[in-house]
Amino acid sequence: MPGWFKKAWYGLASLLSFSSFILIIVALVVPHWLSGKILCQTGVDLVNATDRELVKFIGDIYYGLFQGCKVRQCGLGSRQSQFTIFPHLVKELNAGLHVMILLLLFLALALALVSMGFAILNMIQVPYRAVNGPGGICLWNVLAGGVVALAIGSFMAAVKFHDLTERIANFQEKLFQFVVLEEQYEESFWICVASASAHAANLVVVAISHIPLPEIKTKIEEATVTAEDILY
Repeated sequence: MPGWFKKAWYGLASLLSFSSFILIIVALVVPHWLSGKILCQTGVDLVNATDRELVKFIGDIYYGLFQGCKVRQCGLGSRQSQFTIFPHLVKELNAGLHVMILLLLFLALALALVSMGFAILNMIQVPYRAVNGPGGICLWNVLAGGVVALAIGSFMAAVKFHDLTERIANFQEKLFQFVVLEEQYEESFWICVASASAHAANLVVVAISHIPLPEIKTKIEEATVTAEDILY
């Protein structure tokens, strides 16, 4: 059986892996990966709007991996519309890249559970095989964190190099053309970053669990027998 010191750290490692699992689920469900400001360029060109009038043509957009919302401002008031990525909008995007992001996150979910299982195993007993020991915990956490990081990088590539926001903003728009003015990553994106950080923290936790504790030595006093004790 492992000592209480290692048990405590392995327990913390299992909690971190489980928290990563929950964070990925939240990131998948909440449609707030990115938000931005979109300009109705067609409306601006029609009325030859000045700089002061541009605010009337600036709308908002936010979206996640499955759905989002767009607020159009084309000079006649705001119009809000909801949209879903599947099954039609994904055809206008880089479908392969978008599906790969989802598959990576689903794989990260499984790896997070495996790393949690390995931490619990080491908390309960000392495995006979080295691959099931602390090395195994580190391996699965490196894989899980790397997969999450790859998904994050792929999403950033879709935004920067494949004009993801602009494609979504102009989906099914026949009369108006929208231009993206600004973009910023939102809570779901940073939740994924936190998930990858949890696996990195697990590596530190496993390393700390191997720090040897100082042994507490108790001084044993030797019994001295005198002549009086023998006579007694």
